[in-house]
Amino acid sequence: MNPIELQTPRLRLRRWREEDREPFAALNQDARVMEHFPGLIPRDRSDATVDACINAFATRGWGNWAIERRDTGEFIGFTGLSIPQRRFHFSPCVEVGWRLAHAHWGQGFATEAARVALQVGFQQLDLDEIVSMTAVGNLRSQAVMRRIGLVDTGEVFEHPGVPEGHPVRPHCLFKISAEQWRAARG
Repeated sequence: MNPIELQTPRLRLRRWREEDREPFAALNQDARVMEHFPGLIPRDRSDATVDACINAFATRGWGNWAIERRDTGEFIGFTGLSIPQRRFHFSPCVEVGWRLAHAHWGQGFATEAARVALQVGFQQLDLDEIVSMTAVGNLRSQAVMRRIGLVDTGEVFEHPGVPEGHPVRPHCLFKISAEQWRAARG
């Protein structure tokens, strides 16, 4: 499959470039961005995430896109679809997710990018369902999930990738089926 690249009115969702590594590492070291993660992500793990994203596009043609502002060309973070590496009780699944630099919060970029990611998932990849998860206290991401049409399952689970006893270990699960997505658009 040829790699999928997308545009919205304000954003370009594209494959990763080498020059994205530095700003991505910087946002992974921003305590505001990483507030609902177990900790800041060191450069080697940040680069490994970029490598995994590049590999997903090389093998599947889709994954987590780098997000670039069309007006400035600036890299601002990522959004996209991924197959979680960890096993969850709801696996196998495809997850929609995002992470944006703090300077770009509150402008609707996460919602705009995630909506087009869902569209790819349901129209081009013919997925039956897409999930999203976040720490229970991450109300901003939960608001994005609701805006893009995901439904709160009401389920709280312990994220296996977060150390036991850590305050962000409890996660909530949101989902949307292809049928729900089509009905909301129709």
